[in-house]
Amino acid sequence: MSRIAVELVPRDRDTIISEARNVREFFPVADSINIPDLMRLELRSWDAAQALSQSGLYSDVIPHIRAIDIAPEGPLPGSDVAGLKEILVVQGDLPADLSRHSYPNSTESIIRRYKREMPHLKVYAAFDPYRRAPYAEREAVLRKVDSGADGFFTQPLFDLRMLGVCMEWLHQFNVFWGFSPVIGPKSRSYWETTNKVLFPHDFEPTLEANIDFARAAMKLVRQEGGNVYLMPLRVKLERYLPPLLDT
Repeated sequence: MSRIAVELVPRDRDTIISEARNVREFFPVADSINIPDLMRLELRSWDAAQALSQSGLYSDVIPHIRAIDIAPEGPLPGSDVAGLKEILVVQGDLPADLSRHSYPNSTESIIRRYKREMPHLKVYAAFDPYRRAPYAEREAVLRKVDSGADGFFTQPLFDLRMLGVCMEWLHQFNVFWGFSPVIGPKSRSYWETTNKVLFPHDFEPTLEANIDFARAAMKLVRQEGGNVYLMPLRVKLERYLPPLLDT
């Protein structure tokens, strides 16, 4: 396995630094932190990335950038963050608060702009096998690559067979394969309703089963020399991450 990242939600500056310190303690094999940009939170992903870099805990921090938030004539998010090396450009959902302005940017147009204005950055794009038909997602992948994408972060996967198929589709690209624990029926319903995930018939929404799956999935990725990111939502880091250390 080339790299292992852990995704942390930027609730506020002190919390994300504290959680990054916990990742360092409980899961020292992680070499990167990636940070989603959530409109319900005041701390933007690139500001959280700067806070983590300044803390000295991690130098490899990958903030998510929402394409629809970027004003055509405004500065690119992260342009003032010293030492920023990588970003993930996502399309972004329209804000529920209609007073918040958004722009009709495509992911591809923002990738091209970053590669033009900040060519030192490695720019990742998103891959989601559940969002639409496989041929359509494959076409989207190729458009993003043509726009300058250096690699991909996947939607979390929950099925080893689906993982194997997707690894075949993206075998020539630099990919961070995502895995996230789904604990309990409410969590499962969220992924099915919001993200259109199709779980395997024998999926068990327990911590133990999710740890077993992550271990098997990480081994498969390691065999192919890929990268992994873990999204430990609604679980204690100290319960989910340490069992994965010897994977």
